Amino acid sequence: MIAARLLAAALAAGLACAAPAYAQTVTTRSETAAPGKVKRLIVSPNLKKDCSTGPLPEIKIVTAPKNGQLQTKSGKLKTPASYRCPSKDAQASAVFYKSKADFTGTDQVLLDVKTADGVVERQDIRITVEAAKTDDKKADDKKSDAKKDEKKDDKDLSDL
Repeated sequence: MIAARLLAAALAAGLACAAPAYAQTVTTRSETAAPGKVKRLIVSPNLKKDCSTGPLPEIKIVTAPKNGQLQTKSGKLKTPASYRCPSKDAQASAVFYKSKADFTGTDQVLLDVKTADGVVERQDIRITVEAAKTDDKKADDKKSDAKKDEKKDDKDLSDL
């Protein structure tokens, strides 16, 4: 009987000392990508809710894609006019996805993003990889040719 009371007291003390579980924001969304092409999935600036600067967001890959690869990059950007902190210079972290060249179908990525405010947001991103339509492909080829003509005298830094 005494042993049962001691066990109950120990369990109660353990539960009282346990850290509270914090709710995590989960955002589920869909993206479409072309096979073998790079697609930006997220970009997260170092701006807090009050638009002051904070630490660079931390991105953790929880579940990697099965049919592609992810790349994270950091850099500077100016927020768009439609953003909650419009036209503000900021540092940002971004995640890019590229499927296998011959893959079509669905892929999935699970990311944890720790914002400048210290809030962890889980991003559940479902990616549909589909081949471009013939008309779209022709339009892309024309745009690509126009860009090549435009930059033939300038050094193209996009490959660096």
